[in-house]
Amino acid sequence: MSANEDQAHESFIKTPTHLVIAIALGFAVPVGLALLFAKLATSGRTYDKESPAMSAAEIAKRIQPVADADAGAGARGGLALKTGQDVYKAVCAACHATGLNKAPKFGDRRDWARFLKSGQKALVQVALKGQGAMPPRGGSPDLSDIEVERAIVHMANAAGAKFTEPAAPAAPRAATNPAQITASAVAKPDGRQVYETTCMACHAAGVANAPKLGDKKAWAPHLAHGVNELHQSALKGKGAMPPKGGNLTLSEAEVKAAVDYMLSAAK
Repeated sequence: MSANEDQAHESFIKTPTHLVIAIALGFAVPVGLALLFAKLATSGRTYDKESPAMSAAEIAKRIQPVADADAGAGARGGLALKTGQDVYKAVCAACHATGLNKAPKFGDRRDWARFLKSGQKALVQVALKGQGAMPPRGGSPDLSDIEVERAIVHMANAAGAKFTEPAAPAAPRAATNPAQITASAVAKPDGRQVYETTCMACHAAGVANAPKLGDKKAWAPHLAHGVNELHQSALKGKGAMPPKGGNLTLSEAEVKAAVDYMLSAAK
């Protein structure tokens, strides 16, 4: 091998200084390349807070579709109640428009005559709980009690009745002090109202051997068991009577108040 070839293969690191320089370059070159690529990747992108695109109005505009969708999900909130005509068209017309399953036809006075005799409250209870081929609430469980009653009034009045359409419930006023809140919380439920909206369907006419309201003889065997047992029977159900009279939205206090109301009428 010639002297020139020996020099070509000879390392340039000949002193400790050369070694330090080589190590420094080994670190500096990769770091420099990484910084260069990062600069190229982010070039042209600015996030200036003063930019018009970052203004509150522009941000609101960009998120508007999402915000609208979220607000619409709970827009009804139990306040935008449907009219009787709306409920009839959406739910009741399926049977009552043609008399399907022996349903009284809309506007047919002869078909409706025997139903109208029972009165508005009794018809509403039938619609809420269902009867025969008609399911509870016409098969639409999302309807409120008021919406169901409005539909009954709409159909009944079209057949000659003069029923009164229920108004939307007034929004409860906020109590102005803790004493008012306490008084409202402990107020005793209206037993008569619970009876008229739930219990009346059976106890007014003695359906399924239910003791009729005010019939002392019919209530005597039940009174012998004591008030507490009657309360429990009403809450848990007994015989043909379902728990809470079939209205599971009632509180324990409301059920007991209805029982007490019926007992007081039989004394």
